[in-house]
Amino acid sequence: MSDLAQTFRRIGLPRRLSGNMILLIVAPVAYGIISWLILKSAGNPPVHFRIDVSPLIEAAFVVKLHVVGAVIAFVTGIVLLRGVKGSGLHRKLGYTWVAAMGLTAISSFFITGLNGHNYSIIHGISAWTVIALPMAVAAARRRNIRKHAKGMTSAFVGGLLIAGLFTFLPGRMLWTIFFAV
Repeated sequence: MSDLAQTFRRIGLPRRLSGNMILLIVAPVAYGIISWLILKSAGNPPVHFRIDVSPLIEAAFVVKLHVVGAVIAFVTGIVLLRGVKGSGLHRKLGYTWVAAMGLTAISSFFITGLNGHNYSIIHGISAWTVIALPMAVAAARRRNIRKHAKGMTSAFVGGLLIAGLFTFLPGRMLWTIFFAV
C-alpha cells in the first residue's frame, strides 16, 4: 500500500478519490487564489462580514428568480442527500429539486457580467446541468440507481456547490451582500 493510501486510511479518507471529491478539494483552492488576486488588485480593501440585501432587492427579476431557485435547490438537495432514498417523499422532493435546479440553470443564461456581456465558465456548468438532469431522472425511472445517484450528486456538487462558491468572488453580487464594506 502506498504512503498516500496509508495516510488516507489513517485520517478516514477513501483510498480512491472520486471526481466529486477532487473537485471539492480543488475548487476552494482555486477560489482562494482567485479571490486573493482580485482583492490584491483592488488594493486589499478590508473584508468584514455583514449583510446588506439591497443589491439583491435592486437586482433584475431574473437574478432574483435565479437566487430563489438556487436556495430551494440547495436546501432540498441537502435534505435529499441526508434522507432515506427510494421513498415517496424522496421522489416528490427529487422532482422539486430537479425543477429548482432547472430554474437555476436556465435562468443563468439570462445573467451575464462576470465575463463582460459574454457567457462565463459557470454557464458551461449550467449547460451541463440542463443536459445531466433529465439523464439522471431517466436513470432513476429505468431503475439504474447507481447512475441516478452519480448524476444527481454530480449536479449538486458542480451545479450548486462549485458554481455557488464562485458566485462569492469579490466584486460579484453575493460578495457585496455578505462582505463588501
